[in-house]
Amino acid sequence: MFRAVFQSFDDAAQGAAGPGRLAALRTELRRHGFNGFIIPRADEHQGEYVPANAERLAWLTGFTGSAGLAVVLEDRAAIFVDGRYVLQAPQQVDETAFTVVPLAETTPEAWLRAHLPAGARLGYDPWLHATASVRRFTKAAEAAGGRLEPVSHNPLDAVWSDRPQPPTGRIRVQPESLAGESAATRLARLRDSLVNEKLDALLISDPHNMAWLFNIRGADVPHTPLALGYALVPREGRPALFLDGRKLTAEAGAALAGVADVAPPAALEERLQQAAAGGARIRLDQTTAAAALSTIVHAAGGVADVGEDPLTLMKARKNTVEIAGSRAAHLRDGAAVTRFLRWFDGAAPAGGVTEIDAVSALETFRRETNVLEDVSFPTISGAGPNGAVVHYRVTTATNAPVGEGMFLIDSGAQYADGTTDITRTIAVGEPDAEMRDRFTRVLRGHIAVATAVFPRGTWGAQIDSFARRPLWEAGLDFDHGTGHGVGSFLSVHEGPQRISRLGNVALEPGMILSNEPGYYKAGAWGIRIENLLVVEERDIPGAERPMLGFETLTLAPIDLRLVEPSLLSDAELAWLNAYHARVREELTPSLASEEERAWLVEATQAIVA
Repeated sequence: MFRAVFQSFDDAAQGAAGPGRLAALRTELRRHGFNGFIIPRADEHQGEYVPANAERLAWLTGFTGSAGLAVVLEDRAAIFVDGRYVLQAPQQVDETAFTVVPLAETTPEAWLRAHLPAGARLGYDPWLHATASVRRFTKAAEAAGGRLEPVSHNPLDAVWSDRPQPPTGRIRVQPESLAGESAATRLARLRDSLVNEKLDALLISDPHNMAWLFNIRGADVPHTPLALGYALVPREGRPALFLDGRKLTAEAGAALAGVADVAPPAALEERLQQAAAGGARIRLDQTTAAAALSTIVHAAGGVADVGEDPLTLMKARKNTVEIAGSRAAHLRDGAAVTRFLRWFDGAAPAGGVTEIDAVSALETFRRETNVLEDVSFPTISGAGPNGAVVHYRVTTATNAPVGEGMFLIDSGAQYADGTTDITRTIAVGEPDAEMRDRFTRVLRGHIAVATAVFPRGTWGAQIDSFARRPLWEAGLDFDHGTGHGVGSFLSVHEGPQRISRLGNVALEPGMILSNEPGYYKAGAWGIRIENLLVVEERDIPGAERPMLGFETLTLAPIDLRLVEPSLLSDAELAWLNAYHARVREELTPSLASEEERAWLVEATQAIVA
């Protein structure tokens, strides 16, 4: 009945092959006179989702997370992961070959200062590192008495015999009816920014920004509709996109021809040299521009102005059309999720449901909308202890039955009018007091963020602690950010906005973010409650400065069986009841069967303390 089309359950991790691949890499490094090499989990654009031919870290180590870095020396090797992956990495990596190092304990730079031998040559691929990371590694290598050197050809590629070919996904137009603005208008806004910042050109290295600026979408990486490539936008004159022409549909080719030239990727270096000649100032994005691009600009006599790509913030501020599209996408998606929750509520307690069954069922309900483009990331489907693995990905090897306790499912969808991301934690059987206490504390943190009112200029870091206070009061916490930015039929993880300790960008109207506090009891269960929010202006009588707040976009029931009403304040209880009343009112017309509508009424009933 149910099947997954947009995600696979194959175990991509090949940790057992790690020692042999590590030995082959070391042989190749010795052949070129290097004593070590740095392998980031990155492509030429520093993307979260990368094409198969750029999955170098996974091929070498077996680790399949979306962030990480390995350092290989002659006598030791380490892989560095953040708090999301401290449980996953040891399960995937052969620890006889690689030491798994949590970033919270040691940074790669500190590790290098301690372990890089004096006089060692440490290699790196300048197309896979941003300038700032090269600076950090240079200092670390020099502090150890060694030196960091770029390689002309990546030595790992030389030993990766079955490396896939670069992707050639088709590029299509994102119509103005969904984008809310033409490419020509966006180009005009960008050029105004270049004039204001006294820049001669912008080199766009972030494919998300290229997609947004030119109103195109592609299919080069999993789950995010990106076309990999670059664009060069001069302050005056015609822009150029550097793309494989085989990707272009006739419609996309015609649309782009109206605003820009399209050239093959191999032409990028020469065109960048021409743009930089004569001391021109070229803006390179500090986050996504490879260090190699700075070298090209400098060598041509230009100034590599490494800073923020102005498009990143423009893209983050959704216009009214994009926000309307997001609301429509969430209404459609909420009905699909509700249908899933009703199915799960009946099937799971009877037994026989596995984590993969749940993923397949939810994707099927979304596909039945007939407008699902893709999932926005591989669904996290965690039964019992697997729910405590923050970025757990179920495979045929790990697929667990759903038993009594708690089940966590974190998923999202890509629709042409919006991107969704939602997490629900579901009780299977009767939850115990500890489960209810922890769930309610997470819910209180979620409500605190959802109801926050704050002055313009407030950073996400200032909101982050709102979500943690109810957990801190019990001596608890969670090791991930409270919220990330979300794109408009683009990446489910979009910057620069975020709600986390590292969120140093002011929140502005139109920004979409997630609200997802959690709690994870290792070896037992995990809890996360996630809705998406959009920042909006708030009119407060008597306010002395402009104020902002959030509108909740996500619509789906929160499991009331896990709520301990006595822990909620009157205001928190009122929010929960009002949210469920809205869910019931807005989703009921989208549910086809009487059984589904009746279940929704029961799942969203008002509760009292």
